[in-house]
Amino acid sequence: MHALKKNRPLRRIVLASAATVSGMVLLLSLKPHTSPVLATSETKSPTMSSSSAPSSGSGSSSGSSSGSKSGVSKTATGDTVQTRWGPVQVRVTIKSGKLTDVTAVQYPQDNPRDQEINSYALPQLRREALAAQSADIDMVSGATYTSTGYQQSLQSALDSAGL
Repeated sequence: MHALKKNRPLRRIVLASAATVSGMVLLLSLKPHTSPVLATSETKSPTMSSSSAPSSGSGSSSGSSSGSKSGVSKTATGDTVQTRWGPVQVRVTIKSGKLTDVTAVQYPQDNPRDQEINSYALPQLRREALAAQSADIDMVSGATYTSTGYQQSLQSALDSAGL
């Protein structure tokens, strides 16, 4: 007769328990995708300048402008937004009160998958921002965390630039 037949229920219980414990040990031994740095959400407020937001090595400035005359270009860098996969930060250029350029200064690029996702997501987010002339942009499917961070940093940069 087979070892797992009904005449040996204790053996089935022991084997099922061992399989469950083994499965839990394997699941708990998996390494998370994120780096060991603690990812925390920063408090956002329109009056907070970008220079008070932490960044990774390259100090962020709230922007530079040559005055409020028409035709003058103004640049502002948004807050660094910590996402599940890494920091996202955006820099905007405004000319004559119109958003003319959006550049991703920081974005997740630690592994090939991040690079693949952001290679198609960032150009789409840039086009959306330039078309909308605001941070009210659509998310990119498959890049939800990057899209959310991009949108928050974009709003921060626009607030800093006074747009």
